[in-house]
Amino acid sequence: MAETVADPRHREVRQGLLSKSVTTLAQGVQWLLLALLFSILTEWAGMLWWWPEEGLQHSRSMLEAEIDYLVSDFRKSVLTSSPAEFAKTVADKTYTVLFELTGLVDLIAWLSAPPAPDEGGVKFWIHALFKPIAEFVIAAMQVTQVFSVRLAILTLATPVFVLFSLVALVDGFVKRDLRRWGGGRESSFVYHWAKRSALPLLVLSWVIYLALPFSLHPTFIVLPFAVLFALSVSVTASTFKKYL
Repeated sequence: MAETVADPRHREVRQGLLSKSVTTLAQGVQWLLLALLFSILTEWAGMLWWWPEEGLQHSRSMLEAEIDYLVSDFRKSVLTSSPAEFAKTVADKTYTVLFELTGLVDLIAWLSAPPAPDEGGVKFWIHALFKPIAEFVIAAMQVTQVFSVRLAILTLATPVFVLFSLVALVDGFVKRDLRRWGGGRESSFVYHWAKRSALPLLVLSWVIYLALPFSLHPTFIVLPFAVLFALSVSVTASTFKKYL
């Protein structure tokens, strides 16, 4: 019987630590951009159908509400002594880099200004085309600022996930030792299911909060997902195989 000879051209390529880190970072940036795009599209849809009477005021109110949450309820943080000031700085830097340094603010001001009588017809037609979408462009800029503030809030909330996961890890290892010395059974299915659900839960919490089309206190997003993330970590540690 002829033996099957493996094709040497087909080799399994394994990613190293650096390539895995770069891939994970790229995927994180991709999810952030998708969340920003979804929030902008949702804001535009709301301006057309859900809150047409508010217009630009809706995104402005969202930005003010996010800052108020920090001022009233998040006065201190492990990462910074002034969370509200940190979030404002992030929003201002985002506005400066994305809109002022790129010249977008000057372009919008030039397009919004009505053409002078002595100007040619090109400026008149450009102004006429831009006028109906001017509020949508400005709304997208304000939603981007809201996005940056929420991103700063989630960054400040990172120690909550770390603390919950550490407690869950210790609790899981204690349960594993009790199961090991008590002769308990182990389930590889539960272990792999819990292990694979940890990172999606963390990503989902960020994406949901960043893409919300309305203002919501971050506690209602951070705490439930932190508990679910800690639960997945605890189950993963407790169902880890008894013998290495």
